Order: sequence, then C-alpha cells, then structure tokens
Amino acid sequence: MSASIHMLLAALLKVGAVAMIFNEVRGLVLAAPVLYGMWASGGTAMAIWLGICALGGIALSVIVPLFAYRKLDNFMKSKSEAKLA
Repeated sequence: MSASIHMLLAALLKVGAVAMIFNEVRGLVLAAPVLYGMWASGGTAMAIWLGICALGGIALSVIVPLFAYRKLDNFMKSKSEAKLA
C-alpha cells in the first residue's frame, strides 16, 4: 500500500515538473509586455519602477512553486527511505 502511494505521489510530482516548465513559459510571455511598456514609455523612472515590480511578481510566481516542488520531493524521498529502513 505504501509503495503504491509513493508511486502515485512520484507521478504527481513528475506532472508538477511539467507544469513548472509551462509556468516558466508563462513567465516569459508575461514579461514581454512589461519590457515593451518600459521601452515604449521612454524609460522614465516610474516606468522602470513599475516594470521592476511587475517582473518581480512574475519571478515570484515562477520561483516559489519551484522551491515548493523541491521541498515536497525531498520530503517524499525522506519518508520513503524511513519506511524502507
């Protein structure tokens, strides 16, 4: 039973990894209009500040799930090793 749960969770983590790749692509797609807006505004200080804030939010939406994936993967590996020992 434990092995089947581990295999199911491992499969879900692999699906999550594919979702992370799509999340990276989404981040690039969202960053393009921000960079274009900064360029079109002539690079004013306000446009640059808003661009940095927007890009920071996009980066957080991409980076935070990556760290969560790694933490969950390490947790699952430690649980499976504890059950085997």
